[in-house]
Amino acid sequence: MAAIAAFALTSCGDDNDGDTTQPEDTVLSGSLTSDRTLTKDNIYTLSGRYIVEGGATLTIEAGTIIKAEQGTGASASALIVSRDGMINAQGTATEPIIFTSVADQITQGQIVSPNLTPSTNGLWGGVIILGEAPISAQNANGDDVVELQIEGIPTTVNALYGGTNGGDNSGTFSYVSIRHGGANIGDGNEINGLTMGGVGSGTTVNNIEIVANQDDGIEWFGGNVSVNKVVIWNAGDDALDTDQDWIGTCSDFIIVTPDGSAFELDGPEGSTNRGTHQFDNGVVYAGSAISDLVDWDDNTNAGLTNIYFYGIDASYTDGISSFGGDGAATTSAWEYTLPAGLSVDSVFQGVPASILTEVAENANTVGPDASALGWTWAGASNSLSAIGL
Repeated sequence: MAAIAAFALTSCGDDNDGDTTQPEDTVLSGSLTSDRTLTKDNIYTLSGRYIVEGGATLTIEAGTIIKAEQGTGASASALIVSRDGMINAQGTATEPIIFTSVADQITQGQIVSPNLTPSTNGLWGGVIILGEAPISAQNANGDDVVELQIEGIPTTVNALYGGTNGGDNSGTFSYVSIRHGGANIGDGNEINGLTMGGVGSGTTVNNIEIVANQDDGIEWFGGNVSVNKVVIWNAGDDALDTDQDWIGTCSDFIIVTPDGSAFELDGPEGSTNRGTHQFDNGVVYAGSAISDLVDWDDNTNAGLTNIYFYGIDASYTDGISSFGGDGAATTSAWEYTLPAGLSVDSVFQGVPASILTEVAENANTVGPDASALGWTWAGASNSLSAIGL
């Protein structure tokens, strides 16, 4: 820890009097109650929880780097955008915004970490955006509720989400790479790379990369927000996870070597069922540690269209769980490539043959153009091209 702390202090520059203490205005901690802009000429340190309170807007310039301090439990660092708070994080393909660890020696203008591997996880928490869009949930008594405390944050912190405004706007989160997070805050309770609770359709989320998060890559808890252009690389658990009647769309995505399921799809947890959520135009490179390619619950209102599955290990046996969920959403146009000796029936058991098409490796006709995601660490390090993307 001493070496990590020393780097964090010196990375932001020295005061003119020779004092090497990090300038106070580059430390992000506590509550933000008025508008603030983070500029790319500084490297910021996220120290514990930094909460954008209702009525405040946090603007992050393109090219800004934020490094989070190490810690678990109540000491885990996380950026939390509260209900009625706003995030205005608009990176670009040439200047993405990067959230990483203080252990990372990356500096302005770099995309690839010079010292951390893309499998190093659990060094800090993650990013949490909360809104007032509807959720489907119940309390311990089995009664429907319209709001809940987001997972991963203790109840001593105001981190409620949910409401009645499907069009709620939490701001813009675009061209952002989140790395090395997922710190454990309790028994089996980690923070996702990007968590969205009750986030409304007025919010813009696109061009997101999650690298080496110890828990899920992205998890939705209800809400209406849609997301497009996503890379999830080396998730320690599920790559894309849904809960509590999320009814948006995730499109143009690439999942690479998750340690859990590629998709963990859960439906409403209360009596409300507002429709369906959809994943469209994606690629899944499974790798050797994946559990289920797709894990639906029986009541999941989710569909998957235009998905290419490949990179599946010859020993893979878990397959697909509860194909189609509650059957309300459309699932179609899956392409796949299997290694020799692995049968389609063992991998895609329960999946209608009519939606399956075998193709030669990387001869897929579905999935996004990986060059549009070249701004990511996965793209810039040639890790996507190494698997034929």
